[in-house]
Amino acid sequence: MMSQVKPWSEVAPRLIDIAMGRTPADLVIRSGKWVNVYSGEIIAGTDIAIGSGRFAYVGPSAEHAIGPETRVIEADGRYLVPGLCDAHMHVESGMVTVTEFARAVIPHGTTSMFIDPHEIGNVLGLAGVKLMHDEAAGLPINVFVQMPGCVPSAPGLEHAGAELGVEDVAEAMAWPNIIGLGEMMNFPGVAANDAKMLGEIAATQAANKTVGGHYASPDLGLPFHGYVAGGPADDHEGTRLEDAIARVRQGMRAMLRLGSAWYDVAAQVKAVTERGLDPRNFILCTDDSHSGTLIHEGHMNRVVRHAIAQGLSPVVAIQMATLNTAQHFGLERELGSIAPGRRADLVISSDLPSLPIEMVIARGDVLAEAGSLACDIGPYPYPDFARDTVHLGKELVPSDFDIVAPEGVSEVRARVIGVIENQAPTRALEATLSVSKALVEMDRHNDVCQIALVERHRATGGVANGFVSGFGYSIDCAVASTVAHDSHHMIVVGTNKTDMAFAANRLGEVGGGITVFASGKELALVELPIAGLMSDERAEIVADKAQAMMQAMRDCGCELNNAYMQHSLLALVVIPELRISDIGLIDVTRFEKTELFV
Repeated sequence: MMSQVKPWSEVAPRLIDIAMGRTPADLVIRSGKWVNVYSGEIIAGTDIAIGSGRFAYVGPSAEHAIGPETRVIEADGRYLVPGLCDAHMHVESGMVTVTEFARAVIPHGTTSMFIDPHEIGNVLGLAGVKLMHDEAAGLPINVFVQMPGCVPSAPGLEHAGAELGVEDVAEAMAWPNIIGLGEMMNFPGVAANDAKMLGEIAATQAANKTVGGHYASPDLGLPFHGYVAGGPADDHEGTRLEDAIARVRQGMRAMLRLGSAWYDVAAQVKAVTERGLDPRNFILCTDDSHSGTLIHEGHMNRVVRHAIAQGLSPVVAIQMATLNTAQHFGLERELGSIAPGRRADLVISSDLPSLPIEMVIARGDVLAEAGSLACDIGPYPYPDFARDTVHLGKELVPSDFDIVAPEGVSEVRARVIGVIENQAPTRALEATLSVSKALVEMDRHNDVCQIALVERHRATGGVANGFVSGFGYSIDCAVASTVAHDSHHMIVVGTNKTDMAFAANRLGEVGGGITVFASGKELALVELPIAGLMSDERAEIVADKAQAMMQAMRDCGCELNNAYMQHSLLALVVIPELRISDIGLIDVTRFEKTELFV
């Protein structure tokens, strides 16, 4: 078991004694280049002395802190970088537990995460949030939890598996590992003085904790100003240069995300590189990364490298992934820098622009070397109530996906959800579709296939049908997933109703996950038995299954980058323009249900 860091007040006398040479350190790192995120300098010839899981001394020589039992690591002129922080993310998007997510990202240099478990909250309510809170608290890195503030994300437009309210938020604020309120997605509600939304924000601020933001609209007029006045302190939903500028000018932190499918750093970081805005109020995060990205590409190291490639200086990019994050959450005295008193979280790397992660130390323990874990982190046992959460109510048949045309017409003008590659928003498209035997047909030639939202929480047997474009499926196929942000019913997208029924029923059998069918044959399956969202297998195994699933999507003709992430967000009724929920098609520019036919 790795060390659980003690409060500074309990170990301060020892830290002072180590710094003064009166007591030997537990660990000394010699002769490194100190990436100082406070001064913006890189200081060669630096030694670091660590004791009781915290930095005690950072300076030109720590020989005075070395005793017979002190472990000494030679940095040999390599860079000493603060442990990387992910300011906003959802563990469930990795399709693994918090423990497995940590195992996957520690070798990439991540030592602090700020997680919003609103996915499991939508399925299991407060009990699900508490599960992930308790799991996070036992890990050897810092995993802070934001209490979900929008479950369901848009009341009246969807029905989730649970509902959280002001009393739940107030209760959670007393939990030791809660850092604030999760992203406030109901931005129209905040701007309209919705009592529940403002009550949750007030309960968070009364606890002196941070309110997470989510303003997913391009409108920077009065609705934006009303939202900011409502209290959210940050926002990760910007996609344009003007979004980042507007948020920072209004006193928010602009969180720039690079996830598996969200590429929002390049456009917004120009606010710093070209417009000269103060970088202290810009923060890097991932939001959503699936297991394949984590295992094969990286985590926050990937984001920092990308930000540097967009023109940021390496030190500024590192500040945005360390100190800026810690300051935002009120944890500057604990995290985000290599400085006395802080938790001893750092990365040793031989190069800053490419940022190879050669050693990872957290709370004074070496957790990873040369890209591999150097510690044992055992699995976390999830209880039975977190399983068997997929309740379809019946066996689905192809006719459940029929879309009946208005009487007496040979064609219809239909609203179509348009996928935008590498971004969370969708487009509200229209298409003219043929009618045969009173049923509206898909148009594979013009890339219009069907989407269905299958209710899976209360066994109603409900199926809401619509159309989607952008996946490029070219054969008879279907993709089904019980990861369907944020209400997490089941999303089925297909060119063939028989395959859609096969795929949906298959997920009912295995208790949730993602599957790809083509011509009646299962091409790939990722089982996610925990809340229909997470696997209980090792991250490496899940990553392999996820890679096979994405390859199966490509074999069906889909060439989108990380198409599965696009698939999983098609029911997210808080991001414009057009989505689907269990009540039907949702116009997210007006926040109201709309008709399928124009």
